[in-house]
Amino acid sequence: MAPPGAANQGVNGKRYAETPLRSEEESRGSYKFKNKRMRKGHGGEQNQILKTNGSNEEVLLEDVIALLKSVNLEREKKRVPEPLPERLEEVEVTIHTISSTGDGLGLRNDTNSDQVYVIPFTAPGDVVTAKIFKHFEQEKYSMADNVKLLTPSPYRDDSLVKCQYFASCSGCQFQMLPYNYQLAHKKTIVEKAYKNFSNLPPELIPVIGDTIGSPLQYGYRTKLTPHFDGPPDARRSDGRNNIIRKFEKLPPIGFMKKGTRATIDIEDCPIGTDAVRIGNKRERKRVKDELHKYHKGATLLLRESTERISKADYEVSKEDLENDENVVIEDRGDFVHKKTCVTNPNAQTTEYVDDFNFVNPAGAFFQNNNSILPVFTQYIREHILPLSTLDSTGPKIKHLIDAYSGSGLFTITLSSLFTTSLGIDISASSITSANNNATINGIPPTSAKFIAADAAALFNSIESPPAETVVMIDPPRKGCDESFLKQLVGYGPARIVYVSCNVHTQARDIGVLVGGMKGVDGGFGVGKGGYEIESLCGFDFFPQTGHVEGVAVLKRIAGGVEEGYKHGVVEDAVKE
Repeated sequence: MAPPGAANQGVNGKRYAETPLRSEEESRGSYKFKNKRMRKGHGGEQNQILKTNGSNEEVLLEDVIALLKSVNLEREKKRVPEPLPERLEEVEVTIHTISSTGDGLGLRNDTNSDQVYVIPFTAPGDVVTAKIFKHFEQEKYSMADNVKLLTPSPYRDDSLVKCQYFASCSGCQFQMLPYNYQLAHKKTIVEKAYKNFSNLPPELIPVIGDTIGSPLQYGYRTKLTPHFDGPPDARRSDGRNNIIRKFEKLPPIGFMKKGTRATIDIEDCPIGTDAVRIGNKRERKRVKDELHKYHKGATLLLRESTERISKADYEVSKEDLENDENVVIEDRGDFVHKKTCVTNPNAQTTEYVDDFNFVNPAGAFFQNNNSILPVFTQYIREHILPLSTLDSTGPKIKHLIDAYSGSGLFTITLSSLFTTSLGIDISASSITSANNNATINGIPPTSAKFIAADAAALFNSIESPPAETVVMIDPPRKGCDESFLKQLVGYGPARIVYVSCNVHTQARDIGVLVGGMKGVDGGFGVGKGGYEIESLCGFDFFPQTGHVEGVAVLKRIAGGVEEGYKHGVVEDAVKE
């Protein structure tokens, strides 16, 4: 591995990252979504309430507009349209801010142009030479490469960089920024998400809490999925025509180059755990040795698995440990954690969150930063119920519904707080894992059970009174769909805790829970909101990247219809 900062030599006339010139590369294609479903998300024609999908395009455009407004106000003059530079032309740009997408946003120094330049791996205050590769004239921004760093930002510290592929690989954006700065920036991501996508007035949005950091800033990812592309001459029609291609040489195995569809070779990834990094090295060698067996591209699975051993039972000698290069041993107080990397997606892996034990197929979803999970789950435990009995004017909350429950992380870690806990997921395999995990952790079916249910009929089997129930939500990046939100509003639980890996779709969904849903009566009148936001904050599950996990806690406002408002109204709301 190159020494820290070796990939960031940009001050003395050298390229910021040693990557091929744009003129030497194939076209990147459009920055915009090609897939209609991805582009529209929940904002498609059939959705009358959820008008946005929180895409990178939408998020970036809001930040571009905000930058132009702020610059115009500061300078007391408007930027004006000017001819744009040609593709591959180099221009000097000063970076003013970092977008919520993770890229720097800047303006040219030699003109009064109203075009914003989106440049990755930059920080506010950087002055860079940028090479243009795509204009979006109507949206007022252009995509560009950072060719040379002319003047570094006061926030930049290139000695912090620990990866030789940084500024080429698309995985990380912020390795050159101090961690406190990263956390402060991620707080602004949450703030802007609710400002731009919740459609709520400022007085209904509480002060956003500070982003809670990860105990590990490197070596935290328990899962990585490097990949390699098929032979260069491969075609989609090969299968139909019974054509079998062969690799002439070992292809790059790794991740996408920033802003392109090209895969770059990644020998090591320092944000992976030690076990995952060992597995990456082993898998790369295996692919090389077995390359003749491959006729198309593939994705490799690297998933950490932990065996917890009491120190009283741990008798492995130092010599044995040194001879097993595929095992990582960690001292965890009364226990030893023996960590290995699993590469078979159907094999079982084990993770510990405090004293909770979770066993899942290696290829199944589970949070990828184990170091932050104890802090995260404890935060949820402390906020899922009213902070004190003085805050609760209604019946005591006794029941938990964990929608999108997966393999049971929240249902299991929270079950001791409730009389009953119900986990619901559309995936039957996830429910199987969840039931097994409940058994492993000694939680009887009378305390926690799991059912597979389609989102369109999620609340049909719910028996717990809404006023005594809290609903936990952890949906995929696209957020909740309208059917689910209508059912949730119709059901009207006393509290809602919404966890999301996309704070923009989270803000959109909470906007309709707080502000009301058109044509839906949640007990306060048609189109009226039934909740207020008790707290909002972010968790940094992925240090060095532009991602932030959002946690929002909602409580039902007083005065709505509480009794007899369960099944009939829910059905009517869904039918609308």
